[in-house]
Amino acid sequence: MANPRHKREAPARSASPFTVPRAVRVCAPLAALATASAVTWGVAQAVPAPSVNVLVADAPAPLAANVTALLQNRDEISSRSSGSRAATARAVTTISVRSANTQRAIKQAHVEKWTTTDLNIWTGVGDNATQIGVLDPATKVLLTGRSVKGRDEIVYQGKSRWVTNGYLADSKDKAQPTGAAAGLSMVPCPDGSVEYHLTSAAVYVYRSVCHAFPQITTYGGWANRGEHASGKALDIMTSDASLGNAIAAFLQGHSAELNLYDIIFRQQIWTPERASEGWRSMPDRGSATANHYDHVHVSVN
Repeated sequence: MANPRHKREAPARSASPFTVPRAVRVCAPLAALATASAVTWGVAQAVPAPSVNVLVADAPAPLAANVTALLQNRDEISSRSSGSRAATARAVTTISVRSANTQRAIKQAHVEKWTTTDLNIWTGVGDNATQIGVLDPATKVLLTGRSVKGRDEIVYQGKSRWVTNGYLADSKDKAQPTGAAAGLSMVPCPDGSVEYHLTSAAVYVYRSVCHAFPQITTYGGWANRGEHASGKALDIMTSDASLGNAIAAFLQGHSAELNLYDIIFRQQIWTPERASEGWRSMPDRGSATANHYDHVHVSVN
């Protein structure tokens, strides 16, 4: 019986130089495909199109599909870029022409007119135009002569601006607003300084009283106190009770048109909201001026 200790063991299987690990066999084709795609993309960017087309024709089907997609994307990007540059050039040319025409119109502007009501100031004539301010009634403006889409071009602070046409008068005397009620006025008064910081509604009150009662020569406008700080209040200075009552009655008669908030005179107050109560007494504030004995106070909403 043979001794099992001396049994010959089978020799270990030697590694073949041509044997490749499983992980390498799986990953290698993928890496090769990715590398080929990247290299082909670089070639597509660096060499003329015909040479790349030859590479695509000779490449395996999956790789050829990848490269074809990359080339189509490149051509599309190139086409878009070219179209964008052309569109930009056309836009710049259009803007340059419009700018030159606008500057020419501003330099040649010479027609003077006056606003007949509050007029919004616009940056242009289209739906995207922005309102940047308001012109008071009887304000002198300089026209360029250009009208587009129902708006007139004016020169405002050295720039081209637009206002709705139909609200400009040929002279200051004709600058009476279309909506002014009988007995009211928006014609400027001799002392324009009173209008400093007043709202357009308060200016309307001032000008109406100024023309209805020319004997009044002193007014109190904007001040850093009470209702005056808002620019909505006006003091009509008079110690004459009869004249003050007449002014107060005038204001009461036009409270709706003037959009009044209150009237105060001789320590009494009247408001449109409580008009049925008439004049109401006010507490003593300690002086003739504080109690409104030397002026009629009026404010607007």
